[in-house]
Amino acid sequence: MQILESVAPLAERYRGFVLDIWGVVHDGQAAFPGVNDALGRMKEKGARIVFLSNAPRRSHVVEAQLTAFGIDRARYDAAMTSGEITWRLLRDRQHPFVRDLGPHAFHIGTPRDHSVVEELGITLTDRADGADWLLNTGPDPERGAQSIEPYEPALEAALKRNLPMLCVNPDRRVVVGGRAIICAGALAERYAALGGRTLEIGKPDPAAYDPVMELLDLPRDQVVAVGDSPHTDLAGAQAAGLDAVWVLGGLAAEEGLANADSETLAARAKAEGVSPICALRGLRW
Repeated sequence: MQILESVAPLAERYRGFVLDIWGVVHDGQAAFPGVNDALGRMKEKGARIVFLSNAPRRSHVVEAQLTAFGIDRARYDAAMTSGEITWRLLRDRQHPFVRDLGPHAFHIGTPRDHSVVEELGITLTDRADGADWLLNTGPDPERGAQSIEPYEPALEAALKRNLPMLCVNPDRRVVVGGRAIICAGALAERYAALGGRTLEIGKPDPAAYDPVMELLDLPRDQVVAVGDSPHTDLAGAQAAGLDAVWVLGGLAAEEGLANADSETLAARAKAEGVSPICALRGLRW
């Protein structure tokens, strides 16, 4: 597998970029060195850049976070999140899974994720009793974010009432400041194993790429997706018919692959069932 030290060769080959955020742009606490400069140079080359994140919050919330991390809003075209896609699904009520969901949702997550139901007339509760469905946006750091165990009682209570789960972040885990924590996808995986009905919104579902392609307005062969997770970013791009590039930060770095050689990366990609066109040490010029 070819390993690039700079994103510059990709900016010469592709017109559109679908960039993951967490693990590519920042680590949940700060932007990675060189990212803001790389984005600016990509724009100078005429690149169209849209972020696609499994963040369980609406796009405007994520854009504000990027600004706080020092990412210039003029250096990308738009951001799309699984939270934004979920909000649209709940607004439009066309998807069969959400069409008949009631107005009361048992929420597993933090208050910062409330934007996913803002202005939709949905009331969030902290109990399964009286709820119509289960909204899963991920662990609450106050309850614990290293394992599923603290959430077992909540999942069992929801299962007892046969609540369908809407999972707004398919990621199983993410790296925050060098430490791995579980995400909503890990809770959804457990709920499904218990027998619960679930719908996961976001990558690797190829449908998550549809609004991004509308924003880019480019043929798919002129677009490349860049991310650190084989399970979501690379598999999702592959399912959506896009070339994919494996960034060796974030989850890849946490697994000891930041400085891996070509043969090691090729073997790991094969084991994951993905075929990235190359690997990238980091989003830098």
